[in-house]
Amino acid sequence: MASEGETSIKIASDKYRSFLHDEAENIQWRHGGPPTYDSVNQLFEEGRTKEWPKGSLEETVQNAIKSWEMEMSHKIRLKDFKTINPEKFRLIVNGREGLSAEETLKLGSYNALLKNSLPDEFKYYKADEETFESSHEVFGSAFPRGFAWEVLDVYSGPPVIGFKFRHWGIFEGPFKGHAPTGERVEFFGLGILKVDESLRAEDVEIYYDPGELFGGLLKGSPISDHGADTHGCPFSK
Repeated sequence: MASEGETSIKIASDKYRSFLHDEAENIQWRHGGPPTYDSVNQLFEEGRTKEWPKGSLEETVQNAIKSWEMEMSHKIRLKDFKTINPEKFRLIVNGREGLSAEETLKLGSYNALLKNSLPDEFKYYKADEETFESSHEVFGSAFPRGFAWEVLDVYSGPPVIGFKFRHWGIFEGPFKGHAPTGERVEFFGLGILKVDESLRAEDVEIYYDPGELFGGLLKGSPISDHGADTHGCPFSK
């Protein structure tokens, strides 16, 4: 999944992400300490379409994916991960060749999700030219409140979990030369999560249409090189 949250440091519990503060002092964090997700949690709670009962399979899957995304975005050593089986893990997006845990960690969740083999002239976002850090800067700028994620349905239980999801944010900052619209940008997809007996992810398959995401991001008017209003007009185009 694409990264949901923020990078500021704050020691506190998080009701949607397991392992966030377990043995936090022994973990090597990308930004010096565990992140806080206050802003994106608020966005999630205000915009979610369903509220799953506590302890339900749907809530378990939702929190497991959020915890996995947290580790992938903020931990730098695979040995500190608790949500995946590093030796067997593969991330498969839209049927492409699977990425190992090490490859996914190096690329970052945005680049792993958006990597494709289209000719350069047809790429809205060139994942091969972005680093882990630059990808998070690009989308962190476009979605300053974060990029929320929710489970819409779960079709099967472990060890092979099929689910439908929704990913959304409010386009309030510039994206690749396009001014923000202030509108909600979202996309929907399907996932297949294979887990081991400890519920650690071994295979994660994601299927979605990237056009849903970029249709909203490219809707903003081009930003002039001479300093157009970077907040844009919510009614433009």
